[in-house]
Amino acid sequence: MYKFAATCLFGLEGLLGEEIDNLGYKRLDTIDGRVFFEGDDTAVARANINLRTAERLFLIVTEFDVYDFDSLYENTKQADWGYYLPVDAVFPVTGHSIKSKLFSVPDCQKIIKKAISTKLGEKYKKRWLEESGDRYKIEFFILKDHAYIMLDCSGDSLHKRGYRPESTTAPLRETLAAAMVKISRPRENVLFWDPMCGSATIPIEAALIMTNTAPGLNRHFDAEKFIFLDSKVWSEAFEEARNAIVDTQFEAYASDIDENAVEIAKQCVKKAGMDKVIKVFRQDALKITTEGRRGTIVCNPPYGERLVTLKEAEKLYTNMGKHFATLENWQIYVLTNNEYFEKLFNRKADKKRKLYNGMIPCIYYQFFKRVDRKEKEK
Repeated sequence: MYKFAATCLFGLEGLLGEEIDNLGYKRLDTIDGRVFFEGDDTAVARANINLRTAERLFLIVTEFDVYDFDSLYENTKQADWGYYLPVDAVFPVTGHSIKSKLFSVPDCQKIIKKAISTKLGEKYKKRWLEESGDRYKIEFFILKDHAYIMLDCSGDSLHKRGYRPESTTAPLRETLAAAMVKISRPRENVLFWDPMCGSATIPIEAALIMTNTAPGLNRHFDAEKFIFLDSKVWSEAFEEARNAIVDTQFEAYASDIDENAVEIAKQCVKKAGMDKVIKVFRQDALKITTEGRRGTIVCNPPYGERLVTLKEAEKLYTNMGKHFATLENWQIYVLTNNEYFEKLFNRKADKKRKLYNGMIPCIYYQFFKRVDRKEKEK
């Protein structure tokens, strides 16, 4: 059995833990931005492919209490690095130290690198390691004088599903979008609509969830080349994910007032393979109608930092409140960093949840209880 650490944006630990549970692995501990769990070698592949709210997956090679550089070196060197790394491995070392005596990250990097190099030199009887082969990224995490020395199993961050261009303006991270969707509880008989869709990240993540399409099904991971893993682990995990996809009557709309955004959204939806589930079109969010259907709106409107001014954003929130009040008790979910959103929207949220959009602290405002319009007008 191996011990793993899956990282996530602050506020998503609970959702990530539930995903790990659903994969059948045992949760061990949770701290801010990290969920620790135990699993066999299948977890390396299945977790990378299937976790929707995780940013990265790490395999913990060794962990120990550490108070000085000598103990950092000796404890790191004791691990069986020859089991994990081939003789020609490229193994850059990066990491973080928080509330610990060893606060110098560059010094920790050098010492860990030296300890691993020494152990590999002894294992392979080499005085010099070429580092000309596959990449094995080493990550250390020292928290309150407890060190975790880990292998990065993901490579590119797991939020990079592969369906969205890198140059998208003011992008919403896919992992956060997946969390927003999960919290909104999408259903087959309820229209799902993002009326300010940008590159359609939220509707795409909703469609992936409702079709049970694994987020990592169409990308690669560093751990696919790890020497200590049988290649069958990966082939079986990808096959399992493909076989798990289901047909659905779920329908999502992705609309935006910006024609360029709509064109990008169409490309992203097609690349994600969700064009049968998502309808993409141009429309002003302040002119949408219910079409006589039940619906849920999930959106991430401009904050007033990059795309529009704060004054313009707040005017938009006010107008959203006026128009969305006409949508016959549709459920509304809005992510913004504006602490006065409820006042501007003219409605008190039924529930609020603090989430982070990158490094921006935000609030996810949730409006899901039925509203008596006559009472609201009084």
